[in-house]
Amino acid sequence: MSRVLIVEDEAHLAQGLRFNLQAEGHVVEVAGDGEGALDRLLTKREPYDAVVLDVMLPGKSGFDVATALREKKNYVPILMLTARGRPEDVLQGFAAGADDYLPKPFELAILIARLESLLRRNAWMRETGQRKTANGAARPVPAGEQNSDYSTFSFAGKSLDFGELELRTLGNTIHLTLMEAQLLQYLVRSEGRVVSRKSILEGVWGLHEDTDTRAIDNFIVRLRRYIEEDPSQPKHLQTVRGVGYRFVAEPG
Repeated sequence: MSRVLIVEDEAHLAQGLRFNLQAEGHVVEVAGDGEGALDRLLTKREPYDAVVLDVMLPGKSGFDVATALREKKNYVPILMLTARGRPEDVLQGFAAGADDYLPKPFELAILIARLESLLRRNAWMRETGQRKTANGAARPVPAGEQNSDYSTFSFAGKSLDFGELELRTLGNTIHLTLMEAQLLQYLVRSEGRVVSRKSILEGVWGLHEDTDTRAIDNFIVRLRRYIEEDPSQPKHLQTVRGVGYRFVAEPG
């Protein structure tokens, strides 16, 4: 049985979602604003398996709530609801740390399907996180022994585990958001090849509308902080001016 927090200031919508999600077997609670949600999640540290988070809230917006959670290393799956389905809003939500989005108005069956997908992924991550080697550490995948599906990938002393959303370096583990992991995995799959911003927009986020693809640059900047020795002089996540990016595992 999963615990779900609905953060929605429209009472009729929040109660309707609560009723339907309870009918699906979930334990559901409601917060009417961003401050209340952060109080439950960060101050009281109440455990939830997923959050359905509206963007347009009184006080702190849904973007603010998602950003605050990720800054405090709270990685509860977030399904963000937005009244505007513009690609810019979607990318802003992903940049804040949302795992999925759904524009209003939405079909209830679609919301339930998206939420169930996040819950399954979260449960799977907990299970895979328990798989350790005999000494209690996750086994890194040596270079040259990468999984064909790129679920793991190692390069330059770093190990990426896309299932657990982790980047492991010497003495440090960085937890990636789902969108960060999917973008990095997309680039890794195209290792050595130039990937355009437009193809990233379509291949990673499924956005086909015209938008300012420079929003992707913010994700690249963040990933460089994780994997580059000198983010100002990137060797692995290279910019191809006027086109896009190229991932190089072993730069010459």
